[in-house]
Parts: sequence; structure tokens; C-alpha cells
Amino acid sequence: MGLNPEPDQRSWEAARAGSEFVELLEVLWEHGREAVPTGPVSPSQLRVLYILDREEGINLRMLAEALGSASPSVSRLCDRLQATGFVERAPSPVSRRELELRLTGHGKAYLVDLRMRREEVLMSKIDAMPAKSRRALLEGLRAFRNAAAAQDSSGARPLRSTG
Repeated sequence: MGLNPEPDQRSWEAARAGSEFVELLEVLWEHGREAVPTGPVSPSQLRVLYILDREEGINLRMLAEALGSASPSVSRLCDRLQATGFVERAPSPVSRRELELRLTGHGKAYLVDLRMRREEVLMSKIDAMPAKSRRALLEGLRAFRNAAAAQDSSGARPLRSTG
């Protein structure tokens, strides 16, 4: 299927509903982040944690590219995350001039706890939906993920498929 050159009315309605959904998720996500015992991290720091979770051993230059930020500001982000015990720097086995960035056990535990709390919040909302609507939501989210993946290689974390 090709892309429609001009979105129809249903596409605009879906985009508006999607925008409202994202705003609601932002509120729900913030509640989940505040509830994690180790305390909240900034959205920028959280993006770093997500990238390091996917790309273990990434170097600072590659992290800066993934974030679309300058290396000095990314280095400061990593300094703060290292100070909290979430990130560690280690010499690269490939180049003595590079350092690899990795999540510590504490950083991994933070992400596991955060994701679990967020999924619990989502589950409570999704469980309240009729079964037919839950199936439609899953189908729609998968289609959206596939369309976005086909157009974007930014490294956004894919939805976990369960079937």
C-alpha cells in the first residue's frame, strides 16, 4: 500500500485522537515515573537510559547522534546518570580512545520498575475497555508501529509483540 498524498477526514480524526492519547500517556507516564522509588529522572536522562538499554556499549559520539544533541551536553547527562549509579563508563575493547556506556544493575532495575509501573497503569485502563475495543486497539497500534517503522529509523523502541 502506498501513502495517501492527502489525508482524508478519518486520518485527521485519527491524528487528533492520537494526539489526545499521547497527551494522556504523558500524564500517566509522569505518574509512573514519580512513583519509582529511586526518584524521577529528567526526560532527557530517561531517553539516554532507553538508548543504553537497547544499545549496550554505545560510545558517547553514537549516543549524541541518537539523541540529536551535542557531545558536551550528552556527556553532562551521562555524568549525572553516572553520579546516580544508573550508568557506567568502561574502556572500549576496540579503541583505547573511546569509552563504552552501559546501564548498571541499578539503572536496569530502575527501567524494569518504571516499565512495570507504567504497564500496570495502562493495564488498568485497557482492562476497562470492551474486548472488541482492546482487539481494535492492539491492531491499530501494531499498524501504527509498522507504518512508523517503515518511515522512521530513529531507533524508537518498538512495541513488544505478544502474538
